[in-house]
Amino acid sequence: MWVNLLLMTFGFAALIWSADKFLSGAAATATNLGVSNIVIGLTVVSLGTSAPEIVVALIAALEGNAVLAIGNAIGSNIANIGLVLGITAVVMPLPFSKNVRRRELPWLLGATVLAIILMFDRELGTLDGILLLSGLAYILWQLLRSEKEADPGESALASELDDLPAMRQTVAVFWLITGLIVLLGAAQLLVYAATEIAIELGISSMIIGLTIVAVGTSLPELAATVGSAMKGQPDIAIGNIVGSNILNILAVLAVPGLVTTTSLDFSALWRDSGMMLALTLMLALFAYGVNSRAVITRFEGIVMLLAWIGYNALLAQQA
Repeated sequence: MWVNLLLMTFGFAALIWSADKFLSGAAATATNLGVSNIVIGLTVVSLGTSAPEIVVALIAALEGNAVLAIGNAIGSNIANIGLVLGITAVVMPLPFSKNVRRRELPWLLGATVLAIILMFDRELGTLDGILLLSGLAYILWQLLRSEKEADPGESALASELDDLPAMRQTVAVFWLITGLIVLLGAAQLLVYAATEIAIELGISSMIIGLTIVAVGTSLPELAATVGSAMKGQPDIAIGNIVGSNILNILAVLAVPGLVTTTSLDFSALWRDSGMMLALTLMLALFAYGVNSRAVITRFEGIVMLLAWIGYNALLAQQA
């Protein structure tokens, strides 16, 4: 057990490091090849930040453990709202930006409802994966339209690109290839260790995906979100989490469906997807209905954090 826990810890560390190098190398390579900033932002930056979850989902599905990938996607969304936003709001109240309230939060609500509808037959298959990716394509198209109309100085994607280092083409390609190789190896190690831990504990891989793997892949979001709040940019924090959750549903959850048809337990639909929907609705309630100001207060952050803790206590009891 301890060996597998150490392997999983090493896998998480390698996954986070390699994803950062892969993203930087890919963005720099595309920039050096003359690809427009809008295209880089919408593809390399937006999808690259979810590379750890996507690669873990792909490896797990290819190795016949698709429920681990599904648990990771759903569990990451639960952890992002309950744990990440909960902790960050306790540190500093989080205001909702205009774009999040007007555009991104409705997209997240729509994506969440779509995923639950597709899983209602307790099966995730090829058609479900295609429909989820179609939803992602629609959102990327909408983002492309809005980015073209936006003031370059106010573009969120442009500001993210500014944070990425410039590199010579040879260096960029080196980190692109190295990052991808390490990313694939780290994901395989993580899936192996998680599967072995599930076998040793005698519990479902779904539970491991919902808890240990979900929290591990949410650690970069926690660091980035708390960091944004501490730097005096709390409005960015919610946007990062909402965007990550949209990608978890429409990109990460689509992967196991495209690779293989997966049967879901009754609990995966009602307990786990239900909790994901409940926390997403709670986030919407804080954005539109509870306060005169669109902000997550410290008290509301505590409520979200307690909801996440209670959910994990329920998982431990039922494991």
